[in-house]
Amino acid sequence: MLIDEAVASGARKAQACALLGLTVRTVQRWLRDGELKVDGRANAVRPAPTNKLSDEERQRVIDTLNSPRFASRPPSQVVPTLADEGRYLAAEATMYRILREQGQQHHRGRSAKPTRSEPARHCARGPNEVWTWDITWLSGPVRGMFFYLYLILDVFSRKIVGYEVYASESSDHAAELVHRAVLAEQVVGKPLVLHADNGSPMKGASLQELLHSLGVARSHSRPHVSDDNAYVESLFRTCKYRPNYPTGGFANLWQARRWVMGFVTWYNDVHKHSGLNFVTPSQRHAGADAALRANRVAVYEAAKAKHPQRWSGPTRNWDAPHEVWLNPSKPAEELESVA
Repeated sequence: MLIDEAVASGARKAQACALLGLTVRTVQRWLRDGELKVDGRANAVRPAPTNKLSDEERQRVIDTLNSPRFASRPPSQVVPTLADEGRYLAAEATMYRILREQGQQHHRGRSAKPTRSEPARHCARGPNEVWTWDITWLSGPVRGMFFYLYLILDVFSRKIVGYEVYASESSDHAAELVHRAVLAEQVVGKPLVLHADNGSPMKGASLQELLHSLGVARSHSRPHVSDDNAYVESLFRTCKYRPNYPTGGFANLWQARRWVMGFVTWYNDVHKHSGLNFVTPSQRHAGADAALRANRVAVYEAAKAKHPQRWSGPTRNWDAPHEVWLNPSKPAEELESVA
């Protein structure tokens, strides 16, 4: 073996392996009981498998699949038909592989090609540009009884701009809450997107008419998709995992509203949000976070000037994203890996 010859000549084994694109551990794994296994590298040249189709057999498969009789049918239909006629050309998986290699593995037939729907995507570059809202259940005093938390979240600042607890789900309640939030934030007539899922309160006539009259653009998640409204779903988890959340349920509607009011105050004004690089949603919403970040940078630069040996690079980055996407598109390389 070349590696053994190099080592015998005085070379280090790791360097000899590296020249061949291997590691010492790989060579050790290939050598078992003194015998060398087959080269396991992905780019290694290997003999053709004994069960490989010949060129004539491969061409026969292509001609058969492209014949007028089978041109619009997939191999899963072709193989049983040929078997009924006493013919065998290749396995179904082999036919699919040949079609892919030939660039012919496409939708066949006159029906519309199935498409993968994309989620609604919105970009917020400031507060009150994109809101998202949803409803979650809050356990009541007895099993099977619930109160309903309606909550509207600003995507850019993560501030809760509207909330209420009701005893039922309805489009009228949703319209009332949205109307109050729009007036409180003074965004009547301004560009605003309100994203929600596909529940009946979100698509009810009362809410739809209100949004139309206020000039608010409507946006909805894809049907039967659970992660198109991730920001507000994450907020619900934060809510229900607070240490003081009554896991045994709320005694009445008044108690539920009182607890939610305390939670919203904590979340907006006290909680330093990790997604905002640790400023509160209220500070981000009001634009007060810029001065806080500048002060943090000054503090760290002063500390670095005093003890430069404690930093091997720049100080901590206190910036926040200048734009926030709802359902951002995946990177091209990630899409290729999924495909």
